Amino acid sequence: MKAVAVLPGKPNSVHLQEIPVPKVTDQPHPHVCRIPEGRGVLVKVLQIGVDATDREINEALYGNAPPGGEHLVIGHESFGQVVEVGDKVIEVKPGDYVTCTVRRPGGSLFDKIGRNDITSEEVYYERGINLCHGYLTEYFVDDAEFMVKVPQNLKHLGVLSEPASVCAKAIEQAYLAQQRLQVWNPLRAFVLGAGQIGLLATMMLRLRGLQVFTLATKPGPHLKSELAEAYGATYVSTKQTSMKKLTEQVGKPDLIFEATGNAEACFRAMEVLAHNGALIWTSITGGSHEVSIDAAKINLEWVLGNKLLVSSVNGNRRHFELGIQALSHGEHTYPGVTERILTHPVAGLENYKEMMQILEDNQALKVYVDVAK
Repeated sequence: MKAVAVLPGKPNSVHLQEIPVPKVTDQPHPHVCRIPEGRGVLVKVLQIGVDATDREINEALYGNAPPGGEHLVIGHESFGQVVEVGDKVIEVKPGDYVTCTVRRPGGSLFDKIGRNDITSEEVYYERGINLCHGYLTEYFVDDAEFMVKVPQNLKHLGVLSEPASVCAKAIEQAYLAQQRLQVWNPLRAFVLGAGQIGLLATMMLRLRGLQVFTLATKPGPHLKSELAEAYGATYVSTKQTSMKKLTEQVGKPDLIFEATGNAEACFRAMEVLAHNGALIWTSITGGSHEVSIDAAKINLEWVLGNKLLVSSVNGNRRHFELGIQALSHGEHTYPGVTERILTHPVAGLENYKEMMQILEDNQALKVYVDVAK
């Protein structure tokens, strides 16, 4: 069967690769963890979302092939339909729509209790990203433990399950950490970035009742500004109003959700956060980027202001469930808005070059591959 793969460490090596069709009894990553007998699930891939992570892996900024191999099948945002299950699987059945988590457990205590998303090991294992093959293929097999059911009436948003899990986890982590304050009732939030993560975070924060300002560079009106405003947020172009100027106009934010992919934005956000506020970093910034900031001023204000920085990465199955719940809640509260994020479908795995070309366009909101019907 066909798969889209790269040769990690070799820039622009994306290609179409022939790999064996998996069986429900296969072990997709035995170097990390084994599927217990009878717990395998075979999935037919329907759609796979792709994003800047896939582009940066193709640019050889990070990513590694599984041990003993040269290629890495990419794609970590999965959506498919169950074809076959092992005789000990009760969570899903053939015909169910599912997504699959990304990170696989290593050997730390956190991994052993199902929190592989916060492994304490230096080496991490992520499907389609690092040391485990991804989902950009026709079929895949994995443990039922990592399968998350997508309701049939939400299948049109199923390919957004993974990015939704990122947002749901990050926001939950900030609220959990802020229990240190005993009373924390954030009223105002800045979301930095209006890509898929920024817009989904905008939606989820609006569902929590916060006043949300979604910041991105390009002046509106355009699709991203329309979607932010359709969620009830205020869209702000940083070319017209800087983050600092916006703070002077509306007040300091209690929560900042950073989703820009820009290292400087990560640190500039530190300059405007309110006392007792929480700053969430979700960006993965490859390469090198130096930023000049007033570190002494930030140190003083953060210590005296009891401010918190939370970083968040791929979630576990519970975060996927929270993300899918948020997509459902958002669909009822803002009907038809979230589907508009799905802007750039690519027809079939064989059009991987088109996929990568679209990912180079900063204005492309959500790129995804229609693998099968």
